[in-house]
Amino acid sequence: MPSEAVPPPPPPPSTTPEGAQSNPVPPEPRVETTQPATEPEPARTPTGAGLDSRGRVRPTRISGLWIGLITAAIFGILLIVFIAQNSRSVPLHFFGWRGQFSLALTILVSAAIGLLLVAIPGTIRILQLRSALRKNAANRL
Repeated sequence: MPSEAVPPPPPPPSTTPEGAQSNPVPPEPRVETTQPATEPEPARTPTGAGLDSRGRVRPTRISGLWIGLITAAIFGILLIVFIAQNSRSVPLHFFGWRGQFSLALTILVSAAIGLLLVAIPGTIRILQLRSALRKNAANRL
């Protein structure tokens, strides 16, 4: 009977003193390559007119005007409804002065006076800050 040749078993992997197996093939040395400094890509600008850098429609003065007109129209409608629902007369006493006025007119005048009490000092402060900014910007140049 012929005997078949059996290949010998592979040699056992060598171990380091810590008991971990070592790789019989040494790793290739790492060569770190530095990429030359390149300029960043310029922002892509869409080809269509009226688009911003993200490709969205840029707001215009006319679109802002339309938004303002629509907002004013809605506010006007709400104001008419408010006046219609509060049309009865109420007595008004203010620093010894007495009178009969529409409730809606009284509330609207009070709101307008309150708005002015807030808007006037706010506007003055904004103008002060703009003036200071202009002075600081002129000193830096």
